[in-house]
Amino acid sequence: MSQWEVVIGLETHAQLKTQSKIFSGASTAFGAEPNAQACAVDIALPGVLPVLNREAVVCAIKFGLAVGATVAPRSIFARKNYFYPDLPKGYQISQFEIPVVSGGGLTIQLEGPSTSSGQARTKFVHLTRAHLEEDAGKSLHEDFHGKTGIDLNRAGTPLLEIVSEPDMSSAVEAVAYAKALHALVQWIGICDGNMQEGSFRCDANVSVRRPGAPLGTRREIKNLNSFRFLEQAINYEIQWQINEIEEGRKIQQATVLFDPDTGETRAMRSKEDAQDYRYFPDPDLLPLEIKADWIADVKAGLPELPEAMKARFEADYGLSAYDAAGLTTSLATARYFETVVGSVGKAGAKPAANWVMGEVAARLNKEGLDIDAAPVTAAQLAGVIARILDNTISNKIARDVFEALWNGEGQDADSIIEAKGLKQITDSGAIEKIIDEVLAANQKSVEEFRAGKDKAFNALVGQAMKATKGKANPQQVNDLLKAKLAS
Repeated sequence: MSQWEVVIGLETHAQLKTQSKIFSGASTAFGAEPNAQACAVDIALPGVLPVLNREAVVCAIKFGLAVGATVAPRSIFARKNYFYPDLPKGYQISQFEIPVVSGGGLTIQLEGPSTSSGQARTKFVHLTRAHLEEDAGKSLHEDFHGKTGIDLNRAGTPLLEIVSEPDMSSAVEAVAYAKALHALVQWIGICDGNMQEGSFRCDANVSVRRPGAPLGTRREIKNLNSFRFLEQAINYEIQWQINEIEEGRKIQQATVLFDPDTGETRAMRSKEDAQDYRYFPDPDLLPLEIKADWIADVKAGLPELPEAMKARFEADYGLSAYDAAGLTTSLATARYFETVVGSVGKAGAKPAANWVMGEVAARLNKEGLDIDAAPVTAAQLAGVIARILDNTISNKIARDVFEALWNGEGQDADSIIEAKGLKQITDSGAIEKIIDEVLAANQKSVEEFRAGKDKAFNALVGQAMKATKGKANPQQVNDLLKAKLAS
């Protein structure tokens, strides 16, 4: 592989979170009966006229602002002509020569060792453009026994097609970019990101070349709707292209599909170029004009963006870059964390980060829940952390309290601590008496410790904690036990 350079660019279709379609008033709700939401405009019946959905434009402006791009003061819609069974008009309304968004980029975080300064490894992926267009319908093959069903409900659904520069050089980088883009469009509220429903899907343009050689011929892998499939498809395609070239064959430009069952890509059709689509301005739609005051209004309504929030978490709460990045994977997670810190104070920021990315994230992942649906609210978690900070309970007992809250056994940490008698023992005299009993009952461990076996000390701590049913303050147990053994 080191003898080859890989060049990857992604074209991503993000379905915009509007209630109606981009050029009609038909619903965009998912799951309706087939063809129940395809109106006369969506299928271009004679005499109908498209009308642009203002909210779709707002979504495009939000995205442009979020990635530092240029929002065009004037852009135009074009007809992209091609035949496909689920394209009812015989053309798709899209943007070609003048897209609504141009340029900008996205910083992605890469796996692997940090830089020499301790910062996470990052890469900036440049964006070519993002343009508005309508979706096609959907061909259904599974239940028709040798035939194809056509569902036009999705026809006319608003899309933002986001095109990257070919800046990525591995499947890992492509997935990191796709994940960052997926997180961003959800963060700014323009797409629900549901990949199973097709709300966010990627096409990967992949080519290989010898180092220093001109760009190779690319093949486009269409409609990848999971990060795992994206990585598998790119890796297979890279190796396939290398094998073809090494065996003396030329790569032909093509559109290919990935088969998850076989893990292979297969050619669907020769890849079209722009001229094949015979683009021309749509005669039914006026140019889209976006004035500066409209952009300013949209900008004022944007939430704080992930990169800015990461920097603030590091500066205001003293968190590491790793913690700040983990807490800003979604806006909902970041807000949950800040609600917790708002209750316990900045001194509890690091414990709050540990809990949100630890216990909370693990339980959400296990049960397939979003953080908005977490059984333990941010206020309840703040109550648990507050009782750790004031030494009412230990970290170990706190996990039991968290578990009880998750299972709905109480309204807050205090009621559970009281009902279950979980309050930490901090009375030095009481702890000292228990330690004396533990030392008397475990003379062998005492002798092993004095003979230099450190593990014996941990065993004694364990016995003391066991004797108090985990309620003794661990630090006090350690300090008193060391003092006793030293004497």
